[in-house]
Order: sequence, then C-alpha cells, then structure tokens
Amino acid sequence: MNILFDHLIFSWQRYGGISRYLSELAAGLARRDDCTVAIVAAFHTNEYLRHADQSYVWGPYFNPQIPGAGQIRRLCQKMLLPIQYALNANADIVHETYYSVAPIGRGQFRVLTVHDMIHELFTDQFRNGASVIEAKRACVSRADHVICVSESTRQDLIRLLDVDPHKTSVVYHGHSLARSASETSDAISGIKRPYLLYVGARAPGYKNFMTFCKAVASSPVLKKEFDIIAFGGGDFLDTERTVLQKLGLREQTHSVSGDDDLLGAYYRCAALLVYPSLYEGFGIPPLEAMSLDCPVVCSNTSSIPEVVGEAGVYFDPCSVDSMREAIERVTNSTELRTELVHKGRERLKMFSWERCVNETAEIYKAVLGRGSRA
Repeated sequence: MNILFDHLIFSWQRYGGISRYLSELAAGLARRDDCTVAIVAAFHTNEYLRHADQSYVWGPYFNPQIPGAGQIRRLCQKMLLPIQYALNANADIVHETYYSVAPIGRGQFRVLTVHDMIHELFTDQFRNGASVIEAKRACVSRADHVICVSESTRQDLIRLLDVDPHKTSVVYHGHSLARSASETSDAISGIKRPYLLYVGARAPGYKNFMTFCKAVASSPVLKKEFDIIAFGGGDFLDTERTVLQKLGLREQTHSVSGDDDLLGAYYRCAALLVYPSLYEGFGIPPLEAMSLDCPVVCSNTSSIPEVVGEAGVYFDPCSVDSMREAIERVTNSTELRTELVHKGRERLKMFSWERCVNETAEIYKAVLGRGSRA
C-alpha cells in the first residue's frame, strides 16, 4: 500500500496532538513490510518530523524563528509543493492531515481522521470556526472512510454532520512521551514547592484553565501549599495575569514551555495532573501522565472518562466546588495517589502506537478491498 500524508498540519503545528499522532502513525506504517509512506512537507515547521526518519519525509525543516519566516516559507512552498505532489501522485490512500475545502494530493482513496467536534460545539470561541466547519464537512464528505479517535467523537460526528456510521471507525491514540522523558528533576530544580500540573493550550475557553485556578484559590490548603505549573500555551496574557492577581495566585502560577524531555520531568515531579477541559476528542496528557506515574484528576465529560477509565478521580468541570474537592481528595491521600498510579499503569495497556498503526493499516486494506471508486 502506498500511503500519502499531505503537508497541512505539519506546516501549522510545531508541536501538538494532531501532528504527534500523524508522525507516530507514519513512522509505524513505514516500518511495515506492506506499506510505503510519503509525507509531503516542503519547508515544514514541525519538530516531530524534524527528528523523524527522513527517508519518507519529502521536504526540509524550516526554522520559523528567522526574520521574515512566514513570507519566505509561503513562497518556497508555492514553488515546491506542486512538484512534490506530482511526484507522489500514485498513492493508494491519501490520508488527509487536516481540513481543507479542496482536496490536496492525488490517490485512489481518501481517509480522514477526525479528532474532535470542538468547532461545531464551541463555534463562538473560534475566530475561524465557520470556515473550519465548512472545510471539515467537505473533507468528511469526500473521504472514503473516517477514523475517529474515540467513540465519543464518533457519536458526535454522526450526530452533528449526519455521517453514515458504517463509514466510521474508532482507533485510539497511543502515548510516546515516556521514551524520551527525563529521569531526573534537574531541569525543574527552580521549583521549590509541590505543584499541580496543567498541560496544553489554555485558550479557547473550553480548556477551562481559569476554573481550575478558581478551584485552587477557593481552597486555603491548596492555595497555601501548592504552586500551579501551566506547561505549553505560551506566556500568560495580560487578562490571565489580572485574574490570577485577583485570585491571589499570581506569584505561585508559572507558565513553562519546552520539549518532551522537560515536559516529562514536570510530569514525574508533579503532585498530580489536573485536566479540566469541558470537551476533548481524546486527550493525550492523561496518558502521558499515567506513563510517568503522575496521578490524574480530570473532567467527567466527553471522551475523557472513555480514555482515563478507573485510573482517574473525576469532577464536574463546570463546578469550582467539585473540582476543588477532587483535587483535595487526591493531594490529601498518599494511598489514593499510589492506587491511581497503579491503575494508570494498567490502563495504559489499552493504548499504544503499535496498536494504532495496525488498526489503521487494517482500515486502509478494507478501503482498498472495496474496489475502485465509482
């Protein structure tokens, strides 16, 4: 099978769940004897591809921090991408990496992965919500098969876009952070107090970071004894700093960014991971936390219970009281934290990139087995 991945997500994401998933999927497929993989990614900015086997990556890495990077890269891509797609026009499967109104690349069949239905459910939180929805509808309509990353997402897709259920399958993500995570706490030696860890973007609002902060501020014990580390998502905005100041948390709340080694060190040393999202299509951070023996406290909504199972303590993400009580319950009990670590290790057995790759390859085979497109 010749599998082609387009350039879209790798041009937009340096790091991120979607590009991590697709880079792991491509790497696993490339190791199989029955697959040939090509990722068209001229002048990409993605760190996962930058460190991948370059034998199947068509296009060099482009440093987005050089002066005038955006304009230079767009010009280079305009010249090179058509050539690269022309040289990879014999694909059996084009696996589209993100949503576009017009098809990208040429192949016999098309497969799409839908990661969530956030834009449909929280349209008002995105400046480009309507355009993403339009592009997603076009992608789903032309796809020969749609992979969903959870049953929750599959049901949302079927309900919101009126998709034929027989055209859909669920394939879970894996987790890979543990392979490169730091074994020591040297990288975070500047943190002097125990901390609660939050990982990922803090905006749009459905990520619910500020409700988490309000939960900590409402607890005299948590506020006194714990810092908050927000990993990823960039520096705090002025509006965030203002709210943190009003909550009395400004000095103990820190924004941190870095690579997987640094993130791994923060997981290892955290009191627990707090995952307060109102909605997630899958949610990799809880798996990353489990893989590094970090207890998980999380929302009871969307796909999160499907992924975390019995390996987490749940709260209502719309309730400050519920969130505070769940966090306090775990921080106050060494026995419960130990129990969550053990349950997390067991839960992880359900999720691996190898399983993801093998199940995806079977979907490709089934699509090809249906014969030529009408």
